[in-house]
Amino acid sequence: MRLQALDVFRGIAIASMILVNNPGSWDFVYPWLNHAEWNGCTPTDLVFPFFLFIVGVAMAFSLLKYTKEYRSPETNVPKSIYWRIAKRCGILFLLGLILNGFPTYNLAEIRIMGVLQRISVAYFLAAIAIFNLSKKGLWILSAAILLGYYIALQYIPVPGDGAGNLTPDGNFAAYIDRIILGQQHLWKGGGGVYDPEGLFSTFPAVVTVLAGYLTGNWIRKQPIRTYTSISLIVFAISCFVVGYLWAEIFPLNKSLWTSSFVTVTVGWSLLLLAFCYETLEVRGWTKWGFPFKVMGLNALFIFVASGFLARILNLIKMGNYREAPSAKMWLYETLFQSIFGPMNGSLAFAIATLLFWWVISYFMYRQGWFVKV
Repeated sequence: MRLQALDVFRGIAIASMILVNNPGSWDFVYPWLNHAEWNGCTPTDLVFPFFLFIVGVAMAFSLLKYTKEYRSPETNVPKSIYWRIAKRCGILFLLGLILNGFPTYNLAEIRIMGVLQRISVAYFLAAIAIFNLSKKGLWILSAAILLGYYIALQYIPVPGDGAGNLTPDGNFAAYIDRIILGQQHLWKGGGGVYDPEGLFSTFPAVVTVLAGYLTGNWIRKQPIRTYTSISLIVFAISCFVVGYLWAEIFPLNKSLWTSSFVTVTVGWSLLLLAFCYETLEVRGWTKWGFPFKVMGLNALFIFVASGFLARILNLIKMGNYREAPSAKMWLYETLFQSIFGPMNGSLAFAIATLLFWWVISYFMYRQGWFVKV
């Protein structure tokens, strides 16, 4: 069984990522296309949780025969599947490192974690849990991780900053990352004091994957009807109630991937999945989803290729003098800012970038080229 809704959902996520990651100028970005400065949650902050949730939903179908629910009690998970998953995760992690290091690959300061690296680690840990725990066990593990993470960040003291400090440099997750990864290997946009895709904060991100898995496993057993979509909406509302109440004492924070952030973003994931499921699977309204499906089927390729292209455009200089603009800045100022102005021109550049990658995706779709790991 293959869910069209999942391919379209993935396409919406990758299209959103292209849009928010490629403004003409970072000085001119509409607030809804920017991450929350620290605490809070904007539409842009939902994109990465969507990806992790989608990974989990897909696992409910791809790993079905290896789960405790569907293999005989005396049968163990074959070691070959562990090896396949480890290999897949290793390739994803390596791709993330290659992106992070481009073009200098200074190993002394390369950022170790990142988007692909978090997906890799979260997928691997979630797979181990799925193979070895029952559905009830997965629920208990998810609750334990979220509660344990809350306790760690609120009550374990950080040397020099105390307990419950949720600032970028004073929180417990950043402290652990600095010890394990080394400050020189953290995200330099944060001054090297924390990493928005850090190692310790990947543990609650595993719950995002497991929530997707539990959702996909539930959907797989349901009849294709509106009742299923309504149930997803009810689950979403339940997540909102728990998440926003929890946020009163443990703020929504993407960089820390707080427990409240996990719960709220799972709610938004369920809502969008319910919309896709109802329109595509139940009602058969497939035309609107086709443009997103095209991108969703090659999401990994688009993510990696767009990351390289963006870096290359910033490296190329349009002139031999010292203050020569980069190719990206030249394109933005010459073709977009001059016509639409700074703010709308920056948005138009992002839209043009999205359309460029859609054309590439459509060509690959027509050729039957699907890049997978």
